[in-house]
Amino acid sequence: MSVLTGMRVVEGSAFVAIPLAGMTLAQMGAEVIRFDRIEGGLDAQRWPVTGDGQSLFWAGLNKGKKSVAVDMKSAEGRELITRIITAPGEDAGLFLTNLRVRGWMDHDTLSRHRHDLISVALLGDRHGRPAVDYSINPSLGFPDATGAEGSSDPVAHVLPAWDCIAGNMAVTALLAAERHRLRTGEGQEVLFSLKDAAAAMLGNLGIIGEVAVNGTDRPKCGNALYGGYGQDFVCADGTRVMVIGLTDRQWRGLVKVTGTNEAITALESRLGESLTQEGARFRHRAAITAILAPFFARHRVADFAPEFDRAGVTWSRFRSFAQAVREDPDLSTDNPMFHMLDQPGIGRYPVPGTPLEFSAHPRPRPRPAPALGADTEEVLADVAGLSSGEVGRLFDKGIVTGPRVAGIGRHHPDRAAPDGTARLKGPIGTMTYPTGP
Repeated sequence: MSVLTGMRVVEGSAFVAIPLAGMTLAQMGAEVIRFDRIEGGLDAQRWPVTGDGQSLFWAGLNKGKKSVAVDMKSAEGRELITRIITAPGEDAGLFLTNLRVRGWMDHDTLSRHRHDLISVALLGDRHGRPAVDYSINPSLGFPDATGAEGSSDPVAHVLPAWDCIAGNMAVTALLAAERHRLRTGEGQEVLFSLKDAAAAMLGNLGIIGEVAVNGTDRPKCGNALYGGYGQDFVCADGTRVMVIGLTDRQWRGLVKVTGTNEAITALESRLGESLTQEGARFRHRAAITAILAPFFARHRVADFAPEFDRAGVTWSRFRSFAQAVREDPDLSTDNPMFHMLDQPGIGRYPVPGTPLEFSAHPRPRPRPAPALGADTEEVLADVAGLSSGEVGRLFDKGIVTGPRVAGIGRHHPDRAAPDGTARLKGPIGTMTYPTGP
């Protein structure tokens, strides 16, 4: 049993935010049913991919979900999706989407079939125009504040931060609306946009106020920590490290362990200003860095790392993704969040479960992402309430599909293997699929 065991959520999605929301709920125990086009969703082959083209992106963001493949261009296919979204159940009637299609997959239409339906829909911007992280970031100014000090070229960040934030906001919205429904019996639609998620954080972090009140536009400051002290240094062994002196405790620890207290005191005397304040440390970061740099130039990381750690200094090495995976035990099964997972079609590698640890529930192990359509038959029977004959007809008409290879599938038992199974290949990989009743 997990904290959300019994909850059923239906997801119609692409890209990052809503798949992340569905996966987050699935990792907490909810039954999450994702529906896609028969040929696969917009992100079925998104990079990163394996050497033979299997999407590690899909596998990462769809762990633990069920997959239904439906011809959404057909009236029957749309009716099936409607039945799945609005199926009865006290813990059902929960819908996550960024594929808001008016006329059949919008909240007003769907709620005619279930009055207490909860829909959480993510837009690109509040006007309904499309947007992704890589278009929103430039529009709000972050690339202009990122990069080497003195440079003029904008730097787009590799992390889709607003997608990640919006995905977790979608989870919050769904659970908040469900709590309201438990208390009142009322469903509702929750709308928000990716750009608004970003714009809200722009304001929450004080950046809008910095422009509006101070009349300033934040300049690039390289790897320095804005408003405090944080800087990168190259050590004697060629390793680059980041050290932080944001809080008073962090600052005092850094000065003490590097043995620069006397030089820092002398700098304060020359400046006529105490460096106990974060802002002062940022303004005078170049002078501070000149004092600290010789320490790092003289020492290898191995020389100072134990002492830094004992003193509670806040620091880290710079690593590539590959170095981090090889070297950091927090990205391995030493961390109870990670498990080795056999992902069909990809292989065995470490994947994370939920980072949340609930005291009343054991942390569930991560489960593989499904092949496209792997759960079509089960969902049509158990959720949409169709008979085996109705399910068979839909497969035969091509309205729905499941994993299949060379025409072998659930409704071609004459071509099945002697043990009553077929080896069927979907976009994630090959799996054994039952062909008997």
